[in-house]
Amino acid sequence: MFGFAKLFTEPPEVIAAIDLGSNSFHMIIARVDNGHLQIIDKLREMVRLGAGLTEDKDLTEDARTRALACLERFGQRVRSMPAGSVRAAGTNTLRQVRNSGHFLIEAEQALGHPIEIIAGREEARLVYLGVAHGLAAGEGNRLVVDIGGGSTELIVGDGFDTLRRESLHMGCVSMSRAHFPDGQIRKKSMEKARITARLEVSPVELIYKDLGWDMAVGSSGTIRSIRSVVNAAGWSDQGITLSSLYKLRDVLLEAGHVDKIKLEGLSDERKPVFAGGLTVLLGVFEALDIKQMQVSDEALREGLLYDLMGRIRHEDARERTVKTLSSRYKVDVDHAQRVETTALTFLDEVTESWKMSRQDFGAMLGWAAQLHEVGLAVSHSHFQKHGAYLLENADMSGFSRQEQCVLAALIRCHRRKFPLDVFDALPDDCENPAIRLCILLRLAILCHRSRDDKPLPPLMIKADKFRLELTFPEGWLDEHPLTQAELDNEAKYLKPTGFKLNIC
Repeated sequence: MFGFAKLFTEPPEVIAAIDLGSNSFHMIIARVDNGHLQIIDKLREMVRLGAGLTEDKDLTEDARTRALACLERFGQRVRSMPAGSVRAAGTNTLRQVRNSGHFLIEAEQALGHPIEIIAGREEARLVYLGVAHGLAAGEGNRLVVDIGGGSTELIVGDGFDTLRRESLHMGCVSMSRAHFPDGQIRKKSMEKARITARLEVSPVELIYKDLGWDMAVGSSGTIRSIRSVVNAAGWSDQGITLSSLYKLRDVLLEAGHVDKIKLEGLSDERKPVFAGGLTVLLGVFEALDIKQMQVSDEALREGLLYDLMGRIRHEDARERTVKTLSSRYKVDVDHAQRVETTALTFLDEVTESWKMSRQDFGAMLGWAAQLHEVGLAVSHSHFQKHGAYLLENADMSGFSRQEQCVLAALIRCHRRKFPLDVFDALPDDCENPAIRLCILLRLAILCHRSRDDKPLPPLMIKADKFRLELTFPEGWLDEHPLTQAELDNEAKYLKPTGFKLNIC
């Protein structure tokens, strides 16, 4: 069910976002009213997906069962919503799962909508976007800290724009499993966990301090729970302070075990990972010299909503990312635009026969056309391989991991041999569409091989399941023998795909 980047013709009235975190799954549903979001429903379940991740990076059967049962319940609420109106994102645990595709197939069937896996820095961007929309307008930098089950995001931003974002490999679940596995809370374990957190922050400590901020804001269930506890105990009447964290640490040490923790404002379901979450926050406070932190009720799920609303209103972060990459790698923009126009024209002409509309597939094809030459910044030799590597491994704001893999596959196979094994690594339900998009991209690039700005002659392209026919005006190919030769070679290159190319 993996969905390609979708273009909206009629904006949905109701949208939803689902955060598949390492500790909890969250769903939020909102009505879009004149560019504003009105929250109409929220659901949250403690799934503890991260606790079910084995050393071999597999999910235990219990964790899979909990996750799928939760998504089935969420699906009852959103399954009837139109395609593209629901964004579901998996974070740290799903980033780590070996062969996650098998689980995602079941998960998407349970939910009734595609599920994205987002990279750590993309998670950080979305967290900041959600938090920033919940803050009063003001000038100055903001530090946002989000402690999840398996990762902690640190972001410095101004307004709605991020200036620096990092995703650190520590969270309330992973820290609790590593240092408090049996539930015992000992002074030695607490100190070791705190030092581990300090070490995780240390590589970016000076960078963040140099940027500076006027306000520190925390989000996520861990930080909200800590705020509730320190406020209820009277240790801090506004947000969280460093001294209140030290007092909370002493109380946990006195309790000695997670089952003996008795704190007002702390739920029973949060207790097993509370000590780990506290040590993460304490390490961040100390490393970044934070004196006081405000707490936001907004987080990743709200960021997903606002990002989705931006796409609906044609303010897509992915478009900005593609333009930034084009500029960074000095792409010939005029040439790329000509290739994109021709590729999309071809897509329009095969829409009926291939059941692939511009609305559903045009954005991905267009981005591939715009970026197909990024590898030239590395070397002309095998530049398609260099370009694919760059796009698969770059931090691409707005893109899910699956989208980056599809884009990289299109770039990798846009010229010369057509290695089908590249597409084997894609989700099963997008493998064949991606191959077809790549064929259209290759033909568009060949048609513009001369790289001049002369318009192409009127072309016709027809397609059936495994056949393409490209028709030129009578006599045109005789006058352009180089194009004829390249198209003849292309027919040979496409043979492994099972597609037959006829040139008329």
